[in-house]
Amino acid sequence: MWTVKVVSLGVVGLSLSLELLFWLFSRRRSERVTNKVLFFPSKVACVEHIFSPTLPHSHVCSLPHGVDTSFSRLLRYILSACSSLDLCLFSFSNMDLSRAVLLLHSRGVTIRVLTDKVYSAISGSQIGVLRKAGICVRCDVSAVHMHHKFAVVDGRMLITGSLNWTLTAVQSNMENIIITEEPDLVQPFVKEFCRLWGLNDSAQDLNSVTD
Repeated sequence: MWTVKVVSLGVVGLSLSLELLFWLFSRRRSERVTNKVLFFPSKVACVEHIFSPTLPHSHVCSLPHGVDTSFSRLLRYILSACSSLDLCLFSFSNMDLSRAVLLLHSRGVTIRVLTDKVYSAISGSQIGVLRKAGICVRCDVSAVHMHHKFAVVDGRMLITGSLNWTLTAVQSNMENIIITEEPDLVQPFVKEFCRLWGLNDSAQDLNSVTD
């Protein structure tokens, strides 16, 4: 009987230990993996310090300084790219987002942009600016609109939601963005981007089209 009690206590102890280890592992994993939600419209604030961290907050600008907004957080996530940035966007006319992409390009980050053929040519589109900077841009050539709005940072972080990369969407519309590093969510978007990119061969690169 004593032996049975000892064994039973050992089993209970082992079970509790395993549950504790599982809880600790889950907690540490959740602390490591980024899962954030941003809502728009975003407060209008100065973002110069994001592009130039050494710039004093007192520089000449009429907008509020040092304000943390949904847009400033979005910029930081995009600028966290170290090796690659894949963009699949319906409309891209926001100049600050364009500036962030150009800054990454100047740092040597590999950038690929897939966009809608019609909206790439509208007034104010930044697609031509990116192309002139030497960034590889392709238009979707299917008969339907390429209506995706997602970015993949370094193949490990997904940025997606309803937000078009336009000034109106950022400052005036009710929009949302999810930022996640969950592999089960990121990898399908990585595969879909590669699939769509492959459907448009090098002959469709906007870089090969003359003005």
